[in-house]
Amino acid sequence: MAVVGGAAKQSDDAGLTYSGFGRVAAGPGCRAGPEKGYPTMPLIGRDTELKDLGALVDGPGDRSGTLIEGEPGIGKSALVDETVAAAALAGVRVLRTAGVEAEQNLPYAGLHRLLYPLRRGMDALPVRQSDALATALGVSDTIGDPSPYLVGLGALTLLTDAAAERPLLIVAEDLHWLDAASADVLAFLARRIDTEPVAVLATLRDGAATPLCDAGLTAMRIGPLSDDDATALLDNTAPELPAPVRHRVLAEAQGNPLALTELPTAVTDLTELATALPLTERLERAFSARCAALPARSRDALLVAALNDSDSLAETLTATGVLLGCTVEPEILIPAMKARLIEIGSGTVTFRHPLVRSALAAAATIEQRHRTHLALAEILGGLPDRQVWHRAAGASVPDEQVAIELEDAAERARHRGGAVAALEQAAALSDSPVRRADRLLRAAELAVDSGRRDTAERLVHTARTLSLTPRQESTAHWLLSGFDDGIRENPSRIGELAALAASVAVDGHTDAAMRILWGAAMRCFWSEPGPDTRRALLAVADALPIADSDPRLVAVDAYVAPFERGDRVLRHLHALASTTGRDPEVDRFLGSAALQVGAFDLAAHFSNAAAPGLRAAGRLGLLPRALTVHAWSLARLGDLATATPIAAEAAAFARETGQPFMHGLATAVQAEIAALLGNYPQAIALTAEAERIGLASGARPVLATVQLARGLTALGEGRFDDAFADLSRIHDPRDPSHSPALRGYFLAELAEAAVRAGQADTLRDLLGGLESAAASTPSPALHIGMRYARAVLATDAAEERFAAALAADLTGWPAERGRLHLAYGEWLRRQRRVVESRTHLRTARETFDALGFAAWSERARLELRSAGESSPNRSPDARERLTPHELSIAQLAARGLTNREIGQRLYLSHRTVSTHLHRIFPKLGISSRSDLAALLPPDDDATR
Repeated sequence: MAVVGGAAKQSDDAGLTYSGFGRVAAGPGCRAGPEKGYPTMPLIGRDTELKDLGALVDGPGDRSGTLIEGEPGIGKSALVDETVAAAALAGVRVLRTAGVEAEQNLPYAGLHRLLYPLRRGMDALPVRQSDALATALGVSDTIGDPSPYLVGLGALTLLTDAAAERPLLIVAEDLHWLDAASADVLAFLARRIDTEPVAVLATLRDGAATPLCDAGLTAMRIGPLSDDDATALLDNTAPELPAPVRHRVLAEAQGNPLALTELPTAVTDLTELATALPLTERLERAFSARCAALPARSRDALLVAALNDSDSLAETLTATGVLLGCTVEPEILIPAMKARLIEIGSGTVTFRHPLVRSALAAAATIEQRHRTHLALAEILGGLPDRQVWHRAAGASVPDEQVAIELEDAAERARHRGGAVAALEQAAALSDSPVRRADRLLRAAELAVDSGRRDTAERLVHTARTLSLTPRQESTAHWLLSGFDDGIRENPSRIGELAALAASVAVDGHTDAAMRILWGAAMRCFWSEPGPDTRRALLAVADALPIADSDPRLVAVDAYVAPFERGDRVLRHLHALASTTGRDPEVDRFLGSAALQVGAFDLAAHFSNAAAPGLRAAGRLGLLPRALTVHAWSLARLGDLATATPIAAEAAAFARETGQPFMHGLATAVQAEIAALLGNYPQAIALTAEAERIGLASGARPVLATVQLARGLTALGEGRFDDAFADLSRIHDPRDPSHSPALRGYFLAELAEAAVRAGQADTLRDLLGGLESAAASTPSPALHIGMRYARAVLATDAAEERFAAALAADLTGWPAERGRLHLAYGEWLRRQRRVVESRTHLRTARETFDALGFAAWSERARLELRSAGESSPNRSPDARERLTPHELSIAQLAARGLTNREIGQRLYLSHRTVSTHLHRIFPKLGISSRSDLAALLPPDDDATR
């Protein structure tokens, strides 16, 4: 648990007597002007960087912020300090945090330090946000793992509320040491403050990774000082150096300001071989040499401070007393202060640079480090989480009791990243291979939940070096299927999973077998394993002692055999349709199952029911899956107005949560929508983007939807040969776009392209291949498409076929009804039954006008004109004047939601919502929220 106020800043460049600008200063958070007897000097060599950072202070909100990258000692913190000083002069409020190496395993420690000055504002947050944030920061009695996205939303609301009074600059230094939970929240914030009076300024050591690298911050790479600037800095910091020493320091420092400041005092202690070492190690040697000259008792106290995960002076002195067996006073640290290694503040002890801390730890023996950690553990009895980490660090042999306590700490962890670290350390201290494997696999499971693939794979690999039990082996097998649904694996892997699931089920582990089976079934959606493997999976599913109506089994049947099991799946889906809202995960399963069997109306129903619960719980990893199914289904049903913002949101969340294949599928849906709306340039661009994602991994549903969007574009532009070629690829088993589940659901588009391209015979052959599937399933999409295709292909009895198609239940399928009326009207006009044709063509025009199907609407108008009837010009719908993101906000506002409620739903700040609404009103020609309801009446599905 983070200490109130957090450890003081120990930044990568903080607190030394140097500056990247060439300024000599004296401690953490140094400012312009003389401090502690060190002279002030002009800034050297960073004019360009200063200008850019000055713009960040002058206009927070014009951009998200800046990420300063560079090697240790290059002057990152000096730039930060100068920017902070400028912010103070500009009236910008500054909130600071920094990563601390010793706190990396303390979830939300960095966020605690950042938000502590705003803690009184937490009471005004919405309840879910307040609870999540309070739990994360350890200021409530609740124990658990709050959704990191709810924590992020709470932090965003808190910060933007504060920014309403005064612009904010958020400073986060040493991201490479920031705990993972805080880094995730800062990245979440950085993506959402582009319209807020808030800016982020962060620093990162070269070669390190952080979520903020992909959060939209402007990168600022800091390099060494030029030769002239380096010479000027050295002349200012050490003007009395003899010429030979001066030349050597300049050569070794290589333009690094920290080296130019520190090496002059230690160059005589360095060996000639030191120049062969990396600069960081040479600097550590310089600090080690300075430490070695201290009294032994002072060195002991410094090691305690270096290994402590707090900057508390009292803790350092007390633990040093335990180590030395006597009472210790602050005077023990005076020699270290005089050596300019540490600073002592009001109750704190901080190192002048992180390299001092690492030099002390590296120079100590293993025994010295163990003894020091145990001394710290002894004084932390009231802080069990910190205590057990020090006990673990002090253990020289396996210690099952400490391992158990680390497991308890993992249970209390407020972020899965902290729990993973605790369990991994517990595994290292386990007294048996079985317990070690259990803890490694449990840690891997939490890493999967957190989306940390590299960590999960490493832990599973480590576990597999042990002799695993059958249960552990099955866990190791299914664990990583949570990433990418196994898309990148060879399809033969699906058969292996079927055999494993059967073996695990025989051993009595039904739930584990079900998890393995579900992972295998998901792979059948993304790739094609062949009929034998599909039958093997169904055999395992049928043998499990689980009711057929279990949502997991319903989904497995739908994914593995969408046509063969379609009748059974649909019966269960209709029976379960009235149970939505109880469990969003179940609703998501069922929505996916409904899509597989072509029941797009049910798919929209279930996925729409799943989304609110996933939003409320902050489960943004699962939310884009539900949203994508919802948008995909609505687009097929023709409800483009509702599908547009949902698809955009799905794509954005999938990208943010690191799900490239869901991002590709959502982008392909966006391309389909653009094609239907007649925005062909946008459709082409989105199609290309989605195809890049789909081809890289062989994700068949992505590529099938890409071909649909491409075919719709060609149809709209009158390129019927191209349209048929694009759409028929979905039916070719040799093509990467072939999708056994989806191939039967685009038949109306394919039939239209085939008839106009003179490919009627080819289409008849394709339909013949689907006859057995149509006989085995009542799939609505399949049968609607088959009826349409039979009607437009008919050489005789065409009128009866059109009548039969229109007589079918098309409730909730307006696009398909409109398509039928258009085709029937065209057929009637060709039969010279012009008067009869007008009724159907008029119905088609009105339907497509209402849906926004631009190309189809224009075709209906042309046909009507040929039938002797003119049509009024179509006025663009209000929805068509807005971007998908704006439309999402406008529709929620039209339903009466407040800005805060909209922000909670879309994971935005309420101020961002307000900014968007002020841009939306002029686009729609209105001046208030009350006008939105008339322009954007909610439909039944969205209201639900």
